[in-house]
Amino acid sequence: MDTYTGIDISKDSFDVHVLSTGQDRHFDYNDQGMEKCANWLLSEKTTLVAMEATGGYEKRLAAVLMAKGLAVSCLNPRRIRDFARAKGQLAKTDKLDARIIAMFAAMFEPPPKEAIDELSIKIRELTARRQQLVSMRVQECNRREHATEKVIAKSIAVIIDAIDNEIEKVESLIKDHIDQSPPLKEKQELLQTMPGIGKTASGFLISELPELGLLDRRKIVALVGLAPINRDSGKLKGKRTTGGGRKSVRKALYMPTLSAIKYNPVIRDHYQRLLKNGKNKMVAIVACMRKMIVILNAMAAHNQPWSPNFA
Repeated sequence: MDTYTGIDISKDSFDVHVLSTGQDRHFDYNDQGMEKCANWLLSEKTTLVAMEATGGYEKRLAAVLMAKGLAVSCLNPRRIRDFARAKGQLAKTDKLDARIIAMFAAMFEPPPKEAIDELSIKIRELTARRQQLVSMRVQECNRREHATEKVIAKSIAVIIDAIDNEIEKVESLIKDHIDQSPPLKEKQELLQTMPGIGKTASGFLISELPELGLLDRRKIVALVGLAPINRDSGKLKGKRTTGGGRKSVRKALYMPTLSAIKYNPVIRDHYQRLLKNGKNKMVAIVACMRKMIVILNAMAAHNQPWSPNFA
């Protein structure tokens, strides 16, 4: 009999519910608490541990459980909320949330996360930090446009210079970490053979989309959130939209896609054909992004550099 477990995580503690036995336990979110939890779930012969992706709080616990050999799935919180409403579960406590997560896992059997080694985790954290710094830089640049006092403009310029230095340091660390792993370095160089994909984009894909090359085209597109979703009901024929999945990957692919539209003949032809068929520019860009992910996935799967034949 499969045993599904749900975990509701907060900053300092987490609650666990084992669905098959109905047991609830509360643990402190520290090394000792995570170790106790992992050993208990192993004794319960847990098939799958499910938890929400809660802004990064889940990462430490997921890594510990996966290191113990447990299958872990991190879920979109919105799916859990919708599931709870559908079940008529309006009350909300940590124990109830853990139980709802376990029920969701039992019903839908979400795929477990791929195991990630310590080096890849460090690269992912550095990549996230780079994104934060880039966002801070954009904010400061926007403020500089409206700064009328010289002293304020000078202050902003100092902050921008400091952020630029930190971005440079983080990018150097990312490069050093990737260079330490021949497989990761080889994969990054492989991805960069595609026109439009540079060091930053390839490094981000390595850290945030380790499943690249391991899933089929439909699954990888859905994972990134680029699969068109039907909005049809009765006589209503709604527009197809994309969403869900890994928003950070879609955001990171936007500028490389614009570059590919200019310099990659396959993506450029695809974009122009879509415009000719009446698609608006944003829809065409998203379609090109989807095509790029499919091609990059094929390249990684076959361990072959860029070729128009992958289109």
